[in-house]
Amino acid sequence: MKRTKAVIAGIGQTEFSKDSGRSELQLACEAIQLALDDAGLRPADVDGMSTFTIDNNEDVDIVRSMGIEALRFSSRTPHGGGGSMATIAHGMAAVEAGLCNTFVCFRAMNERSEARFGIAHMAPNSNNKGSGSGFLEWSMPFGAATPAAWTGIQAQAYMHRYGLTNADFAPISVQLRKNAATNPLAWYYEKPITLEDHQNSRWIVEPVFRLLDCCQESDGGVAIVITTEERARDLRQKPARIAHATQSIPFDTETVTNFYHKDLTVFDSGVRCAAELYGRTGLGPRDIQIGMLYDHFTIAVFWHLEAMGFCKPGEAAAFVKDGHLALDGSIPLSPNGGLIGEAYIHGMNLVTEAVRQIRGTAANQVANVENVLLSAGMSGAILSRC
Repeated sequence: MKRTKAVIAGIGQTEFSKDSGRSELQLACEAIQLALDDAGLRPADVDGMSTFTIDNNEDVDIVRSMGIEALRFSSRTPHGGGGSMATIAHGMAAVEAGLCNTFVCFRAMNERSEARFGIAHMAPNSNNKGSGSGFLEWSMPFGAATPAAWTGIQAQAYMHRYGLTNADFAPISVQLRKNAATNPLAWYYEKPITLEDHQNSRWIVEPVFRLLDCCQESDGGVAIVITTEERARDLRQKPARIAHATQSIPFDTETVTNFYHKDLTVFDSGVRCAAELYGRTGLGPRDIQIGMLYDHFTIAVFWHLEAMGFCKPGEAAAFVKDGHLALDGSIPLSPNGGLIGEAYIHGMNLVTEAVRQIRGTAANQVANVENVLLSAGMSGAILSRC
């Protein structure tokens, strides 16, 4: 039997701010409604749904608030933003298996105005988002209490092996802010920075991350609608085909850290995602026109580039300095400005930008886009032109 291919037929996002002035439930419903409107569908059409384990919105609340009449499939993906592309994998699998017809992936958060991810929450059993994993009991007593600290531990191993300093990360931040400066949807619209600005920003985790190495804390909501390619032909927008989407959770991985990996300089989950994505699609790095690479911290872009085969281990810093990530480079990086420049909605706003690039409607449109790679470490996807 011919495989039914899943596509993204609708996208929606609220404005991105530092104080939304409304509940996370309202943000979620707004984003979902916008995505459905974009596709030309109704809430009653929705019968599948996925979000994150750390999203505060319950499925039943979304169902009741929006008038979703019969939800047949729902899931939640773990590992924070690292699992963001797993929502696409769940939607793809559910639609292609016939478990549902209209699948919504969403993430809504008041990360800046309510519980902030960048501030230590010293009660591991509290209701604060991001503090529900037992690994914190082993890291917090030693001062590793924030994502910057956790990632900084891994980053120092990489920096030591390849002789890097914080200045090597500056071009990533500068490029993302340059992209955001010409994207009206970005928080940092019309606010580019220089290498000097990056180096003059205050330390967050010395000697690894300065302020401008870190993604934002944002309020907002994002949603996408997944359905079949056949059905999408009758809908409002040109769809983006899900060439493949996958998760990678190695044996020695924790919820959001890689402390127990044998080699902290190797982005093991990303390597495994790449093997799965390229192996299933027959595509490779040379077939990708845009890299939507999870940039919670600048160094993560280095890890994604190497894991996904755009350069060899240890070569990412030189690869970036050579201009490959510019909008006219060999692999443009997040033309929307990414998580550093546009907003941090746990990676889901990377998906909406990928779809816009496939459609040809992005603010910073890259020419001749056929395939876009989305990499979040523990999950990844390739979206393609139909």
